[in-house]
Amino acid sequence: MSTINHKDKEIVKELLKAIHKGVDPAELKKEFGEVLTRVSPFEIAFIEQELVKEGIPVSDILNLCDLHVALFRDFLATRELKNVPKGHPIDLLTRENEWILKQAEALGIYAQALTILKSPRDSVEYLNALQTYLREFKKIRIHYRKLQMLVYPYLERRGIVAVPRVLWGREDQVIVKIREIENNLEKAVKDPTLDIVGKLAQKLTVLSKEIQELVFRENKILYPAIHALFTEGEWAAIAELSEELGYIVEVGDKLWVPEKRPLYPYEVQAVVEPEQMEKLPEEFKSLVKQKDIQADTYKVKRDGDLELPTGFLTPREIDGVFRAMPIEITYADMNDRVRFFSESEIAGGFPRSKTILGRLLYYCHPPRLENYVKVNVEALKKGQFKYREFWTRMGDRIIRVMIAPAKNREGELLGVLEIVEDLTEVVNNPDEIKKKIVVL
Repeated sequence: MSTINHKDKEIVKELLKAIHKGVDPAELKKEFGEVLTRVSPFEIAFIEQELVKEGIPVSDILNLCDLHVALFRDFLATRELKNVPKGHPIDLLTRENEWILKQAEALGIYAQALTILKSPRDSVEYLNALQTYLREFKKIRIHYRKLQMLVYPYLERRGIVAVPRVLWGREDQVIVKIREIENNLEKAVKDPTLDIVGKLAQKLTVLSKEIQELVFRENKILYPAIHALFTEGEWAAIAELSEELGYIVEVGDKLWVPEKRPLYPYEVQAVVEPEQMEKLPEEFKSLVKQKDIQADTYKVKRDGDLELPTGFLTPREIDGVFRAMPIEITYADMNDRVRFFSESEIAGGFPRSKTILGRLLYYCHPPRLENYVKVNVEALKKGQFKYREFWTRMGDRIIRVMIAPAKNREGELLGVLEIVEDLTEVVNNPDEIKKKIVVL
């Protein structure tokens, strides 16, 4: 429900119509700045939907989304983060939110257009456009994944658990609803009755509103809070790992270069200091003060651990991890000598014993296959294939065998890995397996 007063709403509506006619938005912002400062960006979306009812083409209203983003920026001016360098993770997350806001607003505008259709045939153009939008919009998951995997662990380390759990829950609801709407949209395209299209429009409207509210919560509450709490080392780690997860906007030549080394959550002695508490947004501050916040002091690295690029394990744990896997592997070095093999307690492969250690990999196969294995191993080492896949039987079991080059982080070839997996159930009962699929 809109709370904007009637006079301001009519002024904003006339501004939007003026932009539709080609007037420069910057000039209108100068002339009517006082009114615009009184209007929430969420009211703009509401007014745009009214313009759809008045007959302004959806394509023209979509062009107004840039004004909405500009107003959103102004609306957050009181929470503006000072001195955030270009290319800093917060800068890039904010830019992604501008993209998300525009896409979410477009979904709401299309939803409004669908509610005023007079016949099913009129919906075809909008439904096709929506399919295109949704395919692109699913990239939103990349944005949420960066928050869930990179930002929230640092809050949890400080004992701030409720905020990330609530936000992740809302983000997950968005992803689930996008998936549901995508399925409903496919049905609507095949059978565009006014009833089906109307229900789709209702779901789109709800989704659009929820996403815009999430953008607001992130920009107005989350980002100012983590800006006050996180150290440069923490941001250095977030920036480094964000590269791996990717972005939903063009980031260009990022200018921010941290001076500190990356600092991961398990390395952080995370206590919310009084001066940090004072810098937190009121909504965040009150939540932190209400809870008995206890910093997480768990030490990940222990005496006797092997430090691997992705974690810490003892030799006993490594053995336990391999035994718990539903695959078995054999690793041979650059001399084609077997240096390691694993055993699975879940699904066995070919029988092997410690006597193969030091043996040539191709001698671990029947003589009739020796040359075949050798040729494929050499091809992999020369980079002719990313991997080779073979299928065979062992009694009544169906086995998949894959061989792949093993490389270090710099891409240097270390050896070859043979991976054996029992896929009998998958091959023999594909329909039963499909019934077990749960989309996460």
